[in-house]
Amino acid sequence: MIVEILLVVIPVFLVMGAGYAATRGGVFSSSAVDGLMVFTQSFAIPCLLFRALADLDLGEVFDPRLLLSFYLGAVTAFTLGILGARKLFRHRPGEAVAIGFGALFSNSVLLGLPIMERAYGSASLGPTFAIISIHAPFCYFLGITVMEFTRADGRGLVETLRIVSRTIVRNGLMIGLALGFLFNLGDIPIPDPVRVAVDMVADSALPAALFGLGGVLTRYSIRASLAEAGMIATLSLLVHPAITYLLAHGVFALPDAFVRSAVVTASMAPGVNSYVFASMYSRGQAQAASALILATALLVLTASGWLAILGGVS
Repeated sequence: MIVEILLVVIPVFLVMGAGYAATRGGVFSSSAVDGLMVFTQSFAIPCLLFRALADLDLGEVFDPRLLLSFYLGAVTAFTLGILGARKLFRHRPGEAVAIGFGALFSNSVLLGLPIMERAYGSASLGPTFAIISIHAPFCYFLGITVMEFTRADGRGLVETLRIVSRTIVRNGLMIGLALGFLFNLGDIPIPDPVRVAVDMVADSALPAALFGLGGVLTRYSIRASLAEAGMIATLSLLVHPAITYLLAHGVFALPDAFVRSAVVTASMAPGVNSYVFASMYSRGQAQAASALILATALLVLTASGWLAILGGVS
């Protein structure tokens, strides 16, 4: 079992490690990393999400119990992150929210999808896409709202809602998801040439994104704010998936496929969006960057542990 799980997890990190090594060694330039990430985040992954949502059986995978299991765990981790930053590390309110956001925003697309696909096959991704379809809007809405009402120089309700709306509307992932929902709910057929083109771009999304993520990680240091990073990593890799597992399996008794999607997605390290969020407010960037490195490094162990608990690895 352990060997099979490692064979699932390690290739994902080898692709990411190749991007890290190529960038660190100067073979792949920093500007090339930026270009690759723009391609994946603004074009390839939106195509992947569009294709998934357009073809998804929404009635089958959109189970409120699935979403509650994942997002109650996420909000709990977010709250604990804020409290820990305030009470344990004595950070100011705005910095505490930025630190807590790292425990809220799992890297559901760049890491969750490839690990889930390798572990359980592409046919298992339906519930994962259901979670992802509201992931960024939910996390940004919650994070920005709490930040604006917490920090001393925060904005009012109207301006806060305007910022949230603008952030979501301009996000390429949100555009891909919205179009996917539109085509699905409107039962709009995708012309064959368009589908082939979308497939070509979408199929490149995950490997290119993993390679680019490795390059991005060369820009951050794990030395700064190691204690706070450890707290975020613990909340992201252990607390969030543990709560999700307890709810999905123990409380709601969801089917195994739903439990696996929820827990694997919940067990991912913080995404680059956690650093983007911190940079938006110039608060907690060092902690976000350190957590990104530490949690991603530990993920190969913790993800293997969760897959062992969940079982059924193909």
